[in-house]
Amino acid sequence: MEIYYTKPVTTEGHKHRAQNIRGDGMITVVVPAKNEAGRITTVLQNLSTLPIDHIIVVSNGSNDTTMHEVLKLGIPKLQILYFHERLGIDIPRAIGAKVALALGSDVVAFVDGDMVGTFADSLLQLIDHILLKHLDMALTNCYPSPPRHIERYNPTFQWRLNLNKELGLDKKINLSTPSHGPHAVSRHFLETIPFRELAIPPVSMALARMNKLKIDVATTIPHYQLGSSLKTHIHCAKIIDTIVGDCLEAISVFQNAPRTRQWQNKSYIGYHSERRFDLLDTFFKDNLAYAKP
Repeated sequence: MEIYYTKPVTTEGHKHRAQNIRGDGMITVVVPAKNEAGRITTVLQNLSTLPIDHIIVVSNGSNDTTMHEVLKLGIPKLQILYFHERLGIDIPRAIGAKVALALGSDVVAFVDGDMVGTFADSLLQLIDHILLKHLDMALTNCYPSPPRHIERYNPTFQWRLNLNKELGLDKKINLSTPSHGPHAVSRHFLETIPFRELAIPPVSMALARMNKLKIDVATTIPHYQLGSSLKTHIHCAKIIDTIVGDCLEAISVFQNAPRTRQWQNKSYIGYHSERRFDLLDTFFKDNLAYAKP
């Protein structure tokens, strides 16, 4: 597994935190990126204007000019974790979150590397709800209006709602999920939930609920304003299966039942089989500086 950093990432980072209008809390944004050439520059330039301390790009499996564009920017607060191999969906979040905690971060936000929309104010609302309102998981409502007719037949909506009902959160967060849109978590969240579970976002939310952590919606960004790249039908189908399976697994975890991604004789795998938990475990093992305090 080939990895390199643009600069040493150490637990000394908190000594050099930037002054920001959010007070003394250290703020880090994690940006997973795979083949985001032509988009990653906009995402990082948007983030670089915000009062945050660190931007951690987790570049993995790219075969385009993503890394060239990132390195060319020269943003002082930017740190890059580069993986030659593909990590799979959501694994970069777990890696970025652990490095962010090692830096001393009090808030860690997650923004996908293809989200070129302009939502700086919403991102600051997520951060403020962690720092000032003491949430542990601050979510984005990406559907302030009911999904369009064609979207209602997307099973992810039903299973997102099923999970939120199971967690007793449906009245507060409706369809919101850490799988969709920017979100933020607290230091307490990162010190409570095993990092491995961040690679299955709905499971991390279920575990947060089990540990009585505070979860709520902190902002609204309609889906179309995220600016995410257009996806193929094949990709969309696999994403649907991934999120449905993640929600099923989260429900089983919350019920203290054996983990399952199956419903009515169908297993919802999607991209789950491509999540490289082996590379995640190797990264943590080989980088002991990122062990929990």
